[in-house]
Amino acid sequence: MNLLSKWTAAATAAVLALSIFMPSVSADTLGDLKGKQQEAQQKQSELNSGIQQKASEISKNETKLESIMSKIMELDGKIQETQEKIADVQAQIEVTKAEIEALQASIAELQRKIDERTALLQERARAIQLSGGSVDYIDVLLGANSFVDFIDRFSAVNTLIEADREIMREQAEDKKLLAEQKAQVETKLAEQEQRKAELVNLKADLDGKKKKQAQLEKELKAEQDRLSKEKSALEKEHQKQMNISSNLEAKIAKEQARLAKLAREAELKRQREAAAARKAAAAKAAKAAASAAASSAPAVTYASAPAAAPAAGSANFIRPAAGRYTSGFGGRDIGAGHESHLGQDIANVPGTPVSASAGGYVSYAGSMGGYGNVIIINHSINGRAYATAYAHLNSIGVSVGQQVSQGQYIGGMGNTGRSTGPHLHFEIHIGSWNGARSNAVNPAPYLQ
Repeated sequence: MNLLSKWTAAATAAVLALSIFMPSVSADTLGDLKGKQQEAQQKQSELNSGIQQKASEISKNETKLESIMSKIMELDGKIQETQEKIADVQAQIEVTKAEIEALQASIAELQRKIDERTALLQERARAIQLSGGSVDYIDVLLGANSFVDFIDRFSAVNTLIEADREIMREQAEDKKLLAEQKAQVETKLAEQEQRKAELVNLKADLDGKKKKQAQLEKELKAEQDRLSKEKSALEKEHQKQMNISSNLEAKIAKEQARLAKLAREAELKRQREAAAARKAAAAKAAKAAASAAASSAPAVTYASAPAAAPAAGSANFIRPAAGRYTSGFGGRDIGAGHESHLGQDIANVPGTPVSASAGGYVSYAGSMGGYGNVIIINHSINGRAYATAYAHLNSIGVSVGQQVSQGQYIGGMGNTGRSTGPHLHFEIHIGSWNGARSNAVNPAPYLQ
């Protein structure tokens, strides 16, 4: 084994020793926080749906209440109009009753005249009956003593005949007038009473409808009050969950920062110890070379040992899976409207191996809403913190807190969460991954 091989072996052994004996970083707390955050977000979503449903029901009730109030106002108008008509008909009835009272005197006078004429006619009838059944006006005329007496008798007979005719005519007219007046008054009064009865029935019907509408209004107002209270309770619970989510977000950020710090410290320690190992190996090689030169052959000039290659995962990121790129970083529309796509999509058959794009520590491994099954890895590369996310997996092969190396298998490609087909959704974030995903960058320039 030459000096260069010895130096390389020593450096490699130092690095391996560092990896073996370095204490692992536990991130179980972060996983618990992520799970609690997901649960809080799920509750927020459910509560928000409940609030929207209550708001919709309240809106529908308000529409019904407005309709009922409009009907009640319309019924009030009809009731008022009907009441006015009843009052008008009642006034007409009072006038008709006054007319009837006035006609009573006229009817009484007509009745008196009719009764007098009836008595007179009855008297005449008795006189005719006593005289043999008829009055012989010819005998009266022929019994005149002179022409002048005849003329007088003729004039008297005509007067009697005409008087009888007048009495009979007046009697017939008065009877007809009496019947007409009675019929007119009775008909008018009956019509008015019927009209009043109809209006009273209409008012009773309108009052019944108004009562039903008022009861419905009362029930809807009670329902509105109940819905408002339930909506208020949901809003309070929603706010509570938002506060919980905000607190968890802060704790998650703090825990991620702690893990990132640990990763950076581990990298610095590894670099320092690797440098020390290289320095020791170089010194040992130089000493061996000097000893060999002094003991035997002519001096040989050795080239200085080359710097060790960067450890895997300490430089660029690598492509995490085989397949074809189907969607890049930026805006897109997959059927639900425009949205911001915060990573790259690589499509292949389900189960295609997915590898860590860079070495680091797993900070999340589990289900996360639209991401489906997702793995998040924290990295510290050249003193800078990064995070990578691998979403829509059908299997997860690592656990939270586990240290992974660049290119190490971490899971299988899948179609979980909000996905349109088997693919890997890959994100790179500068700094720790956060729920808002505001620090996502286009992965393309970072991949080898």
